[in-house]
Amino acid sequence: MLAALEAALGEAVHAGRPVGGGDINEAYALELASGERAFVKTRAGADPAEYEAEAAGLRWLGECADVRVPEVLAVGSGPGEPFLALEWVEPGSLSAAGAERFGRGLTSMHQLAAAAHAWLPRAEGSSEPQRLGSLQIAAVPSDSWPEVYAEQRLRPLAQIALDRGALSPSGAEAVESVCSRIEDLAGPNEPPARLHGDLWSGNVHADSDGEAWLIDPSAQGGHREMDLAMLRLFGAPCEELIFDAYQEVAPLADGHAERVALWQLQPLLVHAALFGGNYGAAAERAARLYL
Repeated sequence: MLAALEAALGEAVHAGRPVGGGDINEAYALELASGERAFVKTRAGADPAEYEAEAAGLRWLGECADVRVPEVLAVGSGPGEPFLALEWVEPGSLSAAGAERFGRGLTSMHQLAAAAHAWLPRAEGSSEPQRLGSLQIAAVPSDSWPEVYAEQRLRPLAQIALDRGALSPSGAEAVESVCSRIEDLAGPNEPPARLHGDLWSGNVHADSDGEAWLIDPSAQGGHREMDLAMLRLFGAPCEELIFDAYQEVAPLADGHAERVALWQLQPLLVHAALFGGNYGAAAERAARLYL
């Protein structure tokens, strides 16, 4: 992999050390011959399409000049372990001013839009499904967000969680009831926004200047409230500053506060399917709010 990485970067790697890389990947900070640094993630047996999809998503989100996204340096998909090499962003803490700029930047990114709900930025020639962690679900572009959310997100995820014993039958019934009422619950129609798709606080990387960078996307077209609900799910530094800045630029539709748990139902089902624990019960409680 090192030989392939050096060939892709066009320079030698002088040193490296392990760093945090998420739940499943190994990650390294590399010192390059030029004096620059790079972040590289890899995993034995990983499907190269996983990193190609992430790279495509980063490039797509990076088309918005008002959000910071690491530059994709190289994607390795040849023999040996696949890898994704990104611009190194020196870590720090999010400042108040950085949080406000991030909130305004999210409005710009969302307003760049997408071709359709469930539309995915793909590597050339790819027909990959939507990746949610290690899960893969269908992604069929549609003009209807409620249809996408019920048919391509909630129902298949609830079935996976149920099959894995992570969601109770009563929980699955509650999710099904939500799906049957989704047209009434989803709020006013909105055009498909350009979404990060997995915008929990761990995927908002603060740099040494206090600015926010988007990392690890599951980029897609969808309802803009999805990103904001995900950011609220586990809490985020300077959360209220981010949301206040967003609202000042692009106010959300009436009733958005009542829809937060509805949009959090998807990541809760993903976490239930992947990690079990109390996530299934949390998903059931969220679904029952709408019965």
